[in-house]
Amino acid sequence: MGDYLIKSTGFEGKVRAYALVATDMVNEAVRRQGTWPTASAALGRAMMASTMIATMSKGDAKVTVKIEGKGPIGAIIIDSNTKGETRGYVSNPQTHFDLNAQGKLDVARAVGTDGYLSVVKDIGMRDNFTGSVPLVSGELGEDFTYYFASSEQTPSSVGVGVLVNPDNSILAAGGFVIQLMPGADEAIIEEIENRLKSIPPVSKMVEAGMPPEEMLNALLGDGNFKILDKMPISFSCNCSKQRVANAIISLGKEEIRDMVEKDGGAETRCNFCNEVYQFSADDLEELYTESK
Repeated sequence: MGDYLIKSTGFEGKVRAYALVATDMVNEAVRRQGTWPTASAALGRAMMASTMIATMSKGDAKVTVKIEGKGPIGAIIIDSNTKGETRGYVSNPQTHFDLNAQGKLDVARAVGTDGYLSVVKDIGMRDNFTGSVPLVSGELGEDFTYYFASSEQTPSSVGVGVLVNPDNSILAAGGFVIQLMPGADEAIIEEIENRLKSIPPVSKMVEAGMPPEEMLNALLGDGNFKILDKMPISFSCNCSKQRVANAIISLGKEEIRDMVEKDGGAETRCNFCNEVYQFSADDLEELYTESK
């Protein structure tokens, strides 16, 4: 099986835990975006955390995550849904720096810390749920941890990691979210904290071939958790030429006529998947007719 996510509960329902392997998903986003290593790590971390947030919801909910830290990478935008379908992009994909003092990709320098992480949840109701928190580190795992604690009042630990090959492809990508539910006592908290201190980085676990089940075993302990669901995850973009055509129609007939007369056509590129959609003058004439 390719990329997938595990949902579980632990310690008789007092802990909720998610783990995923997302190497292919992140690699597809990186390939389409043409990101350099530091940008790839930032994009991958954000995509995995957003995927786990989205799959916590029910029904056909959708989640949009926006991270703006005023760093050179610019904004990071992620869309994800309850089916495990995720897409994302960064404003400046060709962002890269030397390794930081810990010998890791310097995601914090790329993202910056003077800004916010915001999560918008569309759960099919009249109003969307929106939560926004200031960035605390720019490393993203800690920032999503703070988001859960501050915006959703759920004590959590978020780990997300990406290893990049010399050719800029993704070697390994994975992540987890552990959340404490009401009733979690000090003994449970202490055991999880000790395990978090002793495990290797999540990207190293994925590189070593550990599936999400084994990651949860390392995080919670053998016999301490029960798997609730196992679901595939993937990079997926819902853009199409028809969607773009509908957007052009919505501009109105004067704007379409201007495109025909001044440009002789139109071309647009999807920010998420980099797919290019072209419209000839004849195509626009048809859209002009539809707009009337």
